[in-house]
Amino acid sequence: LSSIFSPIITLQPTVVSTSTLANDEFDRNVPRICGVCGDKATGFHFNAMTCEGCKGFFRRSMKRKASFTCPFNGSCTITKDNRRHCQACRLKRCVDIGMMKEFILTDEEVQRKKDLIQRRKDEEAQREAEREARRPKLTDEQSQTIATLVEAHHKTYDDSYSDFCRFRPPVRDGPVTRSASRAASLHSLSDASSDSFSHSPESVDTKMNFNNLLLMYHEQGSSPDSSEEEGSSLSMLPHLADLVSYSIQKVIGFAKMIPGFRELTAEDQIALLKSSAIEVIMLRSNQSFNLEDMSWSCGAPDFKYQISDVTKAGHTLDLLEPLVKFQVGLKKLNLQEEEHVLLMAICLLSPDRPGVQDHARIEALQDRLSETLQAYIQLHHPGGRLRYAKMIQKLADLRSLNEEHSKQYRLLSFQPEHSMQLTPLVLEVFGSEVS
Repeated sequence: LSSIFSPIITLQPTVVSTSTLANDEFDRNVPRICGVCGDKATGFHFNAMTCEGCKGFFRRSMKRKASFTCPFNGSCTITKDNRRHCQACRLKRCVDIGMMKEFILTDEEVQRKKDLIQRRKDEEAQREAEREARRPKLTDEQSQTIATLVEAHHKTYDDSYSDFCRFRPPVRDGPVTRSASRAASLHSLSDASSDSFSHSPESVDTKMNFNNLLLMYHEQGSSPDSSEEEGSSLSMLPHLADLVSYSIQKVIGFAKMIPGFRELTAEDQIALLKSSAIEVIMLRSNQSFNLEDMSWSCGAPDFKYQISDVTKAGHTLDLLEPLVKFQVGLKKLNLQEEEHVLLMAICLLSPDRPGVQDHARIEALQDRLSETLQAYIQLHHPGGRLRYAKMIQKLADLRSLNEEHSKQYRLLSFQPEHSMQLTPLVLEVFGSEVS
């Protein structure tokens, strides 16, 4: 029995070896070698793995029906270097490795193949052109509008905040008012749950934090002398009045560079600026708003503003609590600079502002800006179908903030000892609002 099975046993290694070679031959990582001359192969040609040179040689020989004679003994070894020395042995080698003349296309077949390839290329080019035509894009006018607004913002917003040192200095010491104390509670609560603000602005944690704050304020109530206590020390009012006055100047500068704004009548320009200035300032301030501690960081430590600082300028949490909510929500939209400046321009050019006369003209300007913003969003955020709606909702939120700011400003301006701290520009814009 051993003598019968021994040949099978001895043949098994040979079978395995052959299988391994076959797998290697088709392995993409193994260099492919021409079966005729040993040069680098480019693929299967006429049923065999060959280089471009041997492919062309076989095609020409078959088409010409060439007959070659070996000048030697008919068993030349064909290599990359000597393959031109003996055409007879080279052709014989081609046939030996399996190259077949039946695989060679006629001239008509070659032309049909070329035509088919070209037709497919043309069809793909046509499909790409159609896709390009459907792809969202900005018109030249829209691109120019965005470029103009971005330049206007750069000219009117100094992110080094170097001018802040020219304001009356911030004063944070003095008696702690009830509003400042509550504002500090807002900060401690937001610090303890800062992680919750790093996710969706609509998260349960965020809503719960603000609801807890409101509940806490309602439970604390107010003491009879609270208004006197707060009125006695508005230590941050001079500094923040200068900051707001400075910001109004920058908003005016930005507005003058919005395409079409300077063509409006002086009355409409003034009406738009007076009624929208505080909203645009709130939009601008989002650039310095810090989600980690709910503050506005404007360079030096002295110019890092907490909510408690703003209470020391006469504002209460009826304004500041929704303002922080607004800033958090806007920050989480991660607006690109182009979107940010377009939103500011749309906010400023609102035809329904009090005192506006040429509603149609202003509405046309705002519509063009809105179309530009939508086109930009479609181009850069193809999956963000709700992005535009969320941005426009922020403008509605700003109207509510504007209304509350006006209420609190009026209460402040009725007190001479505080109104005298305000700048003429602040008094002009907020003190004689268009009604």
